[in-house]
Amino acid sequence: MSAGMAYEAMNNAGARNERLIVILNDNDMSIAPPVGAMSAYLARLISGKTYRTLRDIGKQLARHLPKFFGEKAGRAEEFARGFWTGGTLFEELGFYYVGPIDGHNLDHLLPVLRNVRDAETGPILVHVVTQKGKGYAPAETSADKYHGVVKFDVATGAQAKSKSLAPQFTKVFGESLIKEARKDDKIVAITAAMPSGTGVDLFAKEFPNRSFDVGIAEQHAVTFAGGLAAEGFKPFATIYSTFLQRAYDQVVHDIAIQGLPVRFAIDRAGLVGADGPTHAGAFDITYLGCLPGFVVMAAADEAELVHMVATAVAIDDRPSALRYPRGEGLGVPMPDEGKALEIGKGRILQEGHKVALLSFGARLGECLKAAKELTALGLSATVADARFAKPLDVQLVTRLAREHEVLVTIEEGAIGGFGAYVLQTLAEQGLLDQGLRVRCMVLPDRFIDQDTPTAMYAAAGLDAGAIVAKVFEALGKDVGAETVKLA
Repeated sequence: MSAGMAYEAMNNAGARNERLIVILNDNDMSIAPPVGAMSAYLARLISGKTYRTLRDIGKQLARHLPKFFGEKAGRAEEFARGFWTGGTLFEELGFYYVGPIDGHNLDHLLPVLRNVRDAETGPILVHVVTQKGKGYAPAETSADKYHGVVKFDVATGAQAKSKSLAPQFTKVFGESLIKEARKDDKIVAITAAMPSGTGVDLFAKEFPNRSFDVGIAEQHAVTFAGGLAAEGFKPFATIYSTFLQRAYDQVVHDIAIQGLPVRFAIDRAGLVGADGPTHAGAFDITYLGCLPGFVVMAAADEAELVHMVATAVAIDDRPSALRYPRGEGLGVPMPDEGKALEIGKGRILQEGHKVALLSFGARLGECLKAAKELTALGLSATVADARFAKPLDVQLVTRLAREHEVLVTIEEGAIGGFGAYVLQTLAEQGLLDQGLRVRCMVLPDRFIDQDTPTAMYAAAGLDAGAIVAKVFEALGKDVGAETVKLA
C-alpha cells in the first residue's frame, strides 16, 4: 500500500464502480519495522478504542450493513467492526470497506469471502490481518528473517549457513558510511524498507536524525534524495539493484537530467542466493551506464568498497552509483579509512602477456583463480580491475588490447553493460581491426533459480572454471584436451 500503483489502481477501480474484490493482507511486516502514515492508519483501524469499547454493540448493528452481508454472514462481528472503525480512506476512493478480519480464523474469514464473492456490487476491499510465519515459532519470533532462506532445520529453525571468513559487504558499507559521516555532517542515508539489508540500520543507530526509511516507496526515496542534494546535503540512496528499477523514471528525470549529486549505494549486485531472481542485481550497470553524467563503479572486494564509499562522498558535481554484492568479501586487508579513488581509473593486480582478464565487480577473486590455472596451463595472464564502468578507463583498456592476444571481460550483470562499453571503446579505437580476440562474460539471457551463490554462478558460467574455458574457446582450443596433455 505504499507504492503509487496501488492508489492508481484503486482510483481507477473506484471510478468504474465495477464488481471487484481487493484483499488487503495486513501483516504489519516487511523485512524492517513498518513506517509511514498508511501503516499507522491501518494500525488505528485494528486497535482503535472505538472498536474495543463498542465491540458487542457493533455485533447488534450488523443489520445496518448492506442486505447481502447481513443475510448471509454467519458471524457479523467483522462487518460491525468495519462499520464502527471506518475505512474512510477506502470508501472515499469508491470501495466498500469490510474488516479488519482475523486472517487466521477460518470461521470468520470464509463466510466473509463467500459473501463478497456473491455480492453484485463493488468494488469491495476486505481488510485481512495476519501474522508473519503464523504457526512456525522461529518465523513468528524473528522480526526480519525467514524472508529468503537457505536450507534449515525444521525443528529449530536454524539455517545452514557457512561460517563467515570475511566481513559482509553490507556491513562494510554501513561501517564505512558511518566513518565518513563522522567527518561530514552533510552525509545522510535513505532507504526504502530495507535498512538491515543495506547497512543503513548500522548508520541509523549512530545518526538517527540523518537516516530516513521511507517504506516501500523507491520512487519517493530517489526524488527525496534529489531534493536533499539540491539543498547541499550528501545523500546516499541505499536501495537494492532490482528495487531501484521501480524508480528509474525518477533517476532519469529528477536526478540525471538535473545533474544532482545523489549517491546510489546498490546492494545485491549480481546473483544473491536464496532470494532468487527477484533480488538478483543484473541490470543496473546497463540502465545506469547509459545515463549522461553518471559515474558507475563496482567494488571488487571489501577494501575497495571502503575506498569507493569515500569516492562517492567526494563526487559532488554529478550522480554516482556504487554496486556491491550480497555476502562476504575476499578476506583482504582492510584500510583504516577510505581514500577517494581517481575517477575512471582501474588497477592491474597481476601482469602477464598472453591473456588479459578485465573484471568489473566482485568476480575478481574468480579471475585471480582462473589466472593461476591459466598460468599452470602455459598461458600467462594479466588480471585487471576496471573499478569504473563509466567513465571507462580507456587507457587501461587500450593497453590490455594492444599487449595481449585475448581480452576477456567479466561482470556480474546482463548483456549490454560493462562488456558492451569495452567493445564500443575498442571499436572506436580501431583495436578490433588487428585480430584481437575479445570475449564478454555476462549473466546468461535467462533468470536463474535460487540456490547457493556458488551454484548459481556455476550455472551462470561465471566462475573460475568457466573463465578458463572461455579463454581456450577464444584461442580455438579445448581446455579439457589441454589439461589432459599436461597430466
